[in-house]
Amino acid sequence: MSSMTTEQRVAVPRDARNARIAVAVLFFTNGAIFANLLPRYPEIKRDLGLSNAEYGLAIASFPLGALIAGLAAATLIRRFRSSRVAVAGTLFVAVGVLIAGVSPTWVALAGAMFFAGAMDAVTDVAQNSHGLRVQRLYGRSILNSFHAVWSIGAVAGGLMGGLAVALDVPRGIHLSVTGALCVAAVFIAYRFLLAGPEPVERTVVSPGPDVHASAPKMRRTGPYLTLAALVLIAVGGTLVEDAGSTWAAVYLSGQLDASVSIAALGFVAMVGAQFIGRLLGDGLVDRFGQRAVARAGGVIVFLGMGAALAFPSVAGTIIGFGLAGFGVATLVPAAMHGADELRGLRPGTGLTVISWLMRVGFLVSPPVVGLIADSLSLRVGLLVVPFAGLLVILLAGVLSSERAERHRS
Repeated sequence: MSSMTTEQRVAVPRDARNARIAVAVLFFTNGAIFANLLPRYPEIKRDLGLSNAEYGLAIASFPLGALIAGLAAATLIRRFRSSRVAVAGTLFVAVGVLIAGVSPTWVALAGAMFFAGAMDAVTDVAQNSHGLRVQRLYGRSILNSFHAVWSIGAVAGGLMGGLAVALDVPRGIHLSVTGALCVAAVFIAYRFLLAGPEPVERTVVSPGPDVHASAPKMRRTGPYLTLAALVLIAVGGTLVEDAGSTWAAVYLSGQLDASVSIAALGFVAMVGAQFIGRLLGDGLVDRFGQRAVARAGGVIVFLGMGAALAFPSVAGTIIGFGLAGFGVATLVPAAMHGADELRGLRPGTGLTVISWLMRVGFLVSPPVVGLIADSLSLRVGLLVVPFAGLLVILLAGVLSSERAERHRS
């Protein structure tokens, strides 16, 4: 570790260090609450007698709610502060997930998913906004670590949900207990978040590679086209995440005849590998640059999941989802950081827009995959995953190739 890095870490105020832990709690619970519902999807689909298309449309209500409510996040944050919005949003997400788990009809399921998605979108922007605020106090990149903690929460939630299925715990009891625990955690964390209103103008600090320093394509195309490319990169990541959360358990338990508890491992493998990739993400970006890391990730997604679909097996599919999760690990944090630092846009505009638009992937993917599955097969529908890897390979040029000083030759 360099002396400069040591000095920077010593200089970080205590309230910033406490806030970093508190923000990590927000990300952990955000991942855990919804992930507890995912292993229950096959039985919800079965109990309600839904076709693949009906199931996909119900799940798509979640990103639809996120799209409709997402743009309200900036206004809510300016009025009530990101800390308060994130905590209140977590409470409402937990309520929405509980209602979805016990819904007696397709309409109730879709409505609950819509509400949970709307609250999740607001919570997502608020916790990332507060995380970026803490990051600026640190003066170096820590955003990937927050998303890594989200992955830990999602893995924990997926394992808890799988265990609840294996023990035959009723969905209402399971989701009530896990939701209450997560809400209690964020209320405790609230007192350690940064005090005061949101800053009107952000301090100019470049934590990690400067998005603008060595990205000539960004300078040529202008901020809006660059923002569009960053959105598509984020959408590539969300397509993979949605495939793992919505369809992994259904595909493994349906076409590949895996048990319900084993089928839950598809999502767990994806999010677990995504966590490892995010844990390593800052170091990889420092060494190779965002562009190279993203392109390598796209190749891993394309080859890993492509091979799993070409040669289907339970073990191979679980590994394929794991490789896909590892490949997209840094995409959403990279796109968010790039959008938030774009010159020519008001502070916060890029982050809000990309957080909103990237949910198009979550909206479009479930019904499209469901329709393809009903017409052909779910195996064919899951080709959206290697397609997402190809999309990232083609668009990664808008990301920076800048490396940290200590890794330059």
